[in-house]
Amino acid sequence: MPGEFRGTVIFDLDGTLVDSAPDLASVLDDLLLEQGLAPVGLEGTRALIGHGIAALVRGALAQQGRVPDEAGFAPVLERFLHLYAGRLSVRTRPYPGAVEALAVLRKQGWRLVVCTNKREAFARQILNDLGLLASFELVAGPDTYGVAKPDPEHLMRTLPHRPDAGYRAVVVGDSSVDVAAAHRAGLPVVAVAWGYASPAAAELGADLLAMNFGQVPEMVEALAGADSSASPTYAGLGWPLNLR
Repeated sequence: MPGEFRGTVIFDLDGTLVDSAPDLASVLDDLLLEQGLAPVGLEGTRALIGHGIAALVRGALAQQGRVPDEAGFAPVLERFLHLYAGRLSVRTRPYPGAVEALAVLRKQGWRLVVCTNKREAFARQILNDLGLLASFELVAGPDTYGVAKPDPEHLMRTLPHRPDAGYRAVVVGDSSVDVAAAHRAGLPVVAVAWGYASPAAAELGADLLAMNFGQVPEMVEALAGADSSASPTYAGLGWPLNLR
């Protein structure tokens, strides 16, 4: 890695770097069957991803009219965590072009971090299993600093310097949670079109929308150098900017 970084690119994990929905869906459906409930399947699971594992499990239970109190929910959540710990990367895979894009960004001198609402240990294990962990200087889950997206502090804690001191940082994510956290932190954000976003990624209000991972390094460069007086498009490439 370069001795002096140009800035930080903050990546979300699920739905951005990796497609983890198949493993999450498999575990969630098994849990629901154990509870005497119907499985939600892959698409149902995708729609619930983004706010952390507790919200995933709560959302699936709520869809079927099961809303346990905290005492009743705790053992159900622990059962999910136990099952998921053994299946973190059975079918989870990096999205096409992710490995190459990370290599380009590192070569350009960017410091790369992961900021996810998945527990840090799970995120680290997935990244390690997929050969991606060495690309990142830091992996931050909601348990790392005691905050979770869309709280902007989750993003800000991953930075060695605050952006208002001149430090450049760009967020890359797939959901409303990622975009909201970036907006609240005052950071530019690239939304990716291949994730689990609902509403669609194009409707999230991100600064740029990446249709494939190959666009991400160029978009990071665009946003890192952009300011409020920037042109509506970057370098004539037709990327719509929504600079605040």
